[in-house]
Amino acid sequence: MSKQEWGIEDPADTYWFNSRTGQVEEGPQSLSVDRIGPFATREEAARADDIVAERARKWREEEAAED
Repeated sequence: MSKQEWGIEDPADTYWFNSRTGQVEEGPQSLSVDRIGPFATREEAARADDIVAERARKWREEEAAED
């Protein structure tokens, strides 16, 4: 999915969660392997672990329903 499809015009206007440092970054600063995102707000990026866990739970439920 492209940045435009996510509604992102300028990557510098996004927030990322650095899974290595545990810090929120403004714009893509660290290596992509260490980043989760992009997120529209600093608060969303700070909750990255919870958001990822919730999405994974939903995907598991959808896959189980398809079986």
